[in-house]
This record gives sequence, structure tokens and C-alpha cells, in this order.
Amino acid sequence: MPEFVWQAQILTLYPEMFPGPLGVSLAGKALEKGLWTMDVVQIRDYAKDKHRNVDDTPSGGGPGMVMRADVLGEAIDDVVLSRPKDIKGDEWPIVYLSPRGKRLDQELIREFASKKGITLICGRFEGIDERILEARQIMEVSLGDFVLSGGEVAAMALMDAVVRTIPKVIGDADTLKEETFESGLLEYPHYTRPKIWEGREIPEVLQSGHHGMIKKWRLEQSEKLTEARRPDLWEKYIQGDKYSRVKRDVK
Repeated sequence: MPEFVWQAQILTLYPEMFPGPLGVSLAGKALEKGLWTMDVVQIRDYAKDKHRNVDDTPSGGGPGMVMRADVLGEAIDDVVLSRPKDIKGDEWPIVYLSPRGKRLDQELIREFASKKGITLICGRFEGIDERILEARQIMEVSLGDFVLSGGEVAAMALMDAVVRTIPKVIGDADTLKEETFESGLLEYPHYTRPKIWEGREIPEVLQSGHHGMIKKWRLEQSEKLTEARRPDLWEKYIQGDKYSRVKRDVK
């Protein structure tokens, strides 16, 4: 058993959705091996009334329903108490998956992976009471500019991205270094056998066996793709220290 085991706490109205995709492939094997753990909590268990209501109509009127601060507060406080006693607040963030949150990227994934664990709140309905976000210092995180039916799918995506960075989850650690976003660039094109398929041949440089030339070609392809498809990333890349470092490494 490893000394450090990253832990995830998930607060949800649909615990049956987990582990879902996280129970198979790399994440699932790592979960079985104890390289990370998952504790799924039913928010409805903290409702006080006989109907176990977790939501109510929005103050000020409007469509839909809003998850209640009192119910969520009880759930959050309970899971915080279940953490190891030596955990400090900044070592274990509480995150609410929300389309208005900070955009999730690889830098933020690395930050979450460096923590002892994470508590993820999967919202439903129109959202959650603003007071719970303020009172429990909850960080809002978004997968992108679109709306999902609930936070569960977003939570799975976040956890999958974190888990694959955990040591020993991926056999070849060097694989992570060349992935999209790790250098600030989109990843270069990949090819494998057969050598010729439907008249299209694998680029000659990749068949040369010349590692220096291959590395240079891959960087050039990554740069071309990034500049064409993600000008926002390209601008950040050429203005940052990664640009000069990557250029130096391929000489």
C-alpha cells in the first residue's frame, strides 16, 4: 500500500452513478489496488423532514428549484469530520461543479492531484444556495461553457484526470510528460502500423529512427496545431517560460 493515497469524497443525490466509468480501465484498476479511494455520500440522508427534501423554490421567484444550504451544510460538515485529523483546510479543497466556476485545465488538475484529497459537490436543479458557497469557502469549477443535468459527470471527468497523474497509475510515467497541455501545447499527431493505409503513409521522419529529428518534428506539429486551433493557448505559450525551455530541449 502506498504512503500517500489520494482520496475523493463525492456528495450527490445519485450515488448509484459511481464509480461508473471510474470503475474500469486505468482508474478502476488503480481503485482496486488502493492507489486512490472514493467515498460517495447521499446528500438526501441529511434532510430533516419526513419527505427528505433537499431543495426548495428560489427566493424572489423564478423557475426550477434550489438545493438547500442547511442540508448541504450538514453533509459537508459531516464528511469534513471524517477526514484524517491531521488534514489542514488548504490540503483538501471543497469543490462545487458549476458552469460559472473557474475553467478546469491541466494546471488545476495538477494542483488538485497535489492535495491529500478533494470533496466534490454534485449540484442538481437550478444550483445550490449561495450562502453555502460563502460559508464553507467552496471553490467553483467548470468543465466548459455548457450546462449538464448535474455535477456527477463533471465530477467523474475531474477525478479521472487527477487519478491518471497519480504515481503508478500509468505504467510509463514519461507518457504524462508528452500529453496535451503538459507543455502548454496540443499534442502532436500519432501513427502506428500499417505503414500505408488507404494510400496514406506514416510521415517519413517517424520511420527514420533519428530521435532528435523525431522530437523536433513532433514539437513543430504541436506548435502548428496549437497556433491554428487554440490561439489562446498559443499566445500563452509563446509569452511564457515554457516556450524557451521547450525550444532549448529539442536542440
